[in-house]
Amino acid sequence: MAAARRLKRVAVSQPGFLTLKPSRDPSDLVSGRRKRVNKNKKKNWNKHSDINDVEEFLEDVRHQERTTGGLLSEKSDDSLFFLDVGQPKKAEQKEESVEGKKRKGKASRPLRIDLILQHDSLVPPAKDVLSYQQPNAKKLRRIAQKAEQLAAKGVVPRRQRQLLNRRPVDRTAKKSATEANNNPDREYYDMWGQESKESADPWYLQQTGKRQVKRPEKLNEKPSVLPAVEVIAPGGSYNPDFLSHQALLQEAHDVEVKKQKQEEKLERQLAFNKEDKATEETVLREQVEGLVEEENEDEEAAADDEEEDVAVGAIALSEKKTERQRKRERAEKIKEQQRLADRKQTDQQQQLFQLRSIKASIRQREQKTKSNQIKRKAKQEAQKSQPRRLGKLKFQPQDLEVQLSNELAGSLRRLKPEGSILKDRFKSLQKRNLIEPRDRAKFKRRLKVKYVEKRAFKEIT
Repeated sequence: MAAARRLKRVAVSQPGFLTLKPSRDPSDLVSGRRKRVNKNKKKNWNKHSDINDVEEFLEDVRHQERTTGGLLSEKSDDSLFFLDVGQPKKAEQKEESVEGKKRKGKASRPLRIDLILQHDSLVPPAKDVLSYQQPNAKKLRRIAQKAEQLAAKGVVPRRQRQLLNRRPVDRTAKKSATEANNNPDREYYDMWGQESKESADPWYLQQTGKRQVKRPEKLNEKPSVLPAVEVIAPGGSYNPDFLSHQALLQEAHDVEVKKQKQEEKLERQLAFNKEDKATEETVLREQVEGLVEEENEDEEAAADDEEEDVAVGAIALSEKKTERQRKRERAEKIKEQQRLADRKQTDQQQQLFQLRSIKASIRQREQKTKSNQIKRKAKQEAQKSQPRRLGKLKFQPQDLEVQLSNELAGSLRRLKPEGSILKDRFKSLQKRNLIEPRDRAKFKRRLKVKYVEKRAFKEIT
């Protein structure tokens, strides 16, 4: 400590040491004289004024308010002093301990961290002015005064008049429908399995259009009856039976044979005869096909002129119908209409004698319709287990994951994983008609690649 004090005194005695005093300027210490300041200017009041005594007084007042809740000079003697009568007797202490909780050892004291976090200031918190303010208070007060004036005159506002004209609600039914949550006899309500109950007024829901739309029954039906996870055949096990494994191999063989037949069929359809291949002679003949001589062109022009003359003559030969011809055509038309009407009336009369045959035909038609409906329903049920055509692409089943006889591991440790779980789930969604079949998006380059030969390489080559 002595060495530290000595070092401090030496540092203060040095000419370059500056003391941190707000009332003195470093330039004044160097020159050794006090700087004269004009204090009648506002900018120099706080800078060159000594207000330490005022700050000390205000700090003392704040300390008294925090500790005692106000100034000590304004407090009464009873609040500042108390009469010390000494410690209570041991018998009284024992009685108090018996009446209270029995504790072993010393009485429990609060932790110091709790004492630090306690609010020890007796100054009341500042009043929040914003909490007492109300937006548009003046406007609301004016509206309330106007409503009181209208009520004194007997005028009912429009809002209150609409509420009075509203249809009354049946309170008894609402009370009977409402039950306490702690009632053990109330009905069980499944929030996932049942429809949500409309607790609001039905009339209000109808007027505001907030009534829930009824869910169509078709949305409750599954698009496919296939399970989400299909179990593989017994032959796909890591240690399968011989017969089951051979059956799985035969199924995979049939699939491959079917694919090969489709490829061969496509090749046969796209094949062409080599004899029909174009030669140089046929190409030359096709190139000269449209060229003709001038004589042929003159003959064609003369033939066109003759055809035009014949057409003009035919138009000139057509004569106008006489009045007698028109009357004859009109009479034949009326006679034909009368004949058709008589035929229709005769057919209707004949139908009276065909009632039995008509009933039999109707019965046969109804039976046929019912059989068609049964077939249609059976077809729809069968289609539920098959993928439908939901998009432009057709569903392609996943390849069978099968191992040959020499590839069987016989143990889970030596088993090699095959296939992809992600692809299997994707195909399952397509097969169950949940998503449409899709293909991988093809990458299309927007800008062409330009190859440029570097100058250094070009100089070498």
